Amino acid sequence: QQPETTQKQISCRTRGSLPPVSNHWKSQHPFHGRLTSNMVCKHCEHQSPVRFDTFDSLSLSIPAAVWGRPMTLDHCLHHFISSESVKDVVCDNCTKIQAEGILNGQSIENQRTTFVKQLKLGKLPQCLCIHLQRLSWSNQGTPLKRHEHVQFNEFLVMDIYKYRVPAPKSSQEQLSQKNSQETTPGIKDGRAGKPSDAEQPAGTKPLFMNGASSSSPSSFLMSPGAFPLAAFPECRAPLYLYRLMAVVVHHGDMHSGHFVTFRRAPGARGSQWLWISDESVRRASLHEVLAASAYLLFYERVHGRAQPQSPAQH
Repeated sequence: QQPETTQKQISCRTRGSLPPVSNHWKSQHPFHGRLTSNMVCKHCEHQSPVRFDTFDSLSLSIPAAVWGRPMTLDHCLHHFISSESVKDVVCDNCTKIQAEGILNGQSIENQRTTFVKQLKLGKLPQCLCIHLQRLSWSNQGTPLKRHEHVQFNEFLVMDIYKYRVPAPKSSQEQLSQKNSQETTPGIKDGRAGKPSDAEQPAGTKPLFMNGASSSSPSSFLMSPGAFPLAAFPECRAPLYLYRLMAVVVHHGDMHSGHFVTFRRAPGARGSQWLWISDESVRRASLHEVLAASAYLLFYERVHGRAQPQSPAQH
């Protein structure tokens, strides 16, 4: 019911002109990505066609805390892609098998079975926005805010969460083995999703844990600078590597509060961070940024090891 604001009434305070929007982003939005949904029947092991859904941000729930173990961004990501059982789903393959065993062309009911569903990232965007869900509910139905700190790093490796087109199998036995491996990473039954051995090459352990602090190469990430690709074997250097650009933090409870932002300062190779609250701006250290209880994380993709330019990887 308010009168429309004319262009002359709109004002903006700035010290310079805004940069033009790149023609590249007009056709491909930097935050657009695709999720894959993989469904496998537990009875006949038939895999349904992979479904693709677009996303602009990843909304991650925070798993239940385990005493003595810090919560990391990897825990939230693994929980997001962990398998879950979906009951009472019509399986066309089971229905077909059942129909082949019935004579005289008698009609049969659709066979309903339990499927295993798993999400992966089919296409990773240039700019990755991660939303940490801090809203929870008490047993009485009262909204509560989760204040625990989720550890994250300056660099983020997303290779393990990327969907890859499975290679053709030569036998049904190999197909069954693939299905069992893909459905290993923990059923969503209230527990945090746990990384499985199927996510890593046999006999190896991941060299990088997003958000974990250790003596591994990830410890180099506590200091600003380039990602230490030299610490990784060439065959295992990250392909989908992201660098932290901004963090949004919410102070307050579920009913009121205030948002502040950490972001990289322009220039100076991006090593300087700024803390911004409305019109107040001050310098901040990377240590202060990584210690924040993040609500939104903004990462931008940087070049990892050399990669083939194919649609399957983009």
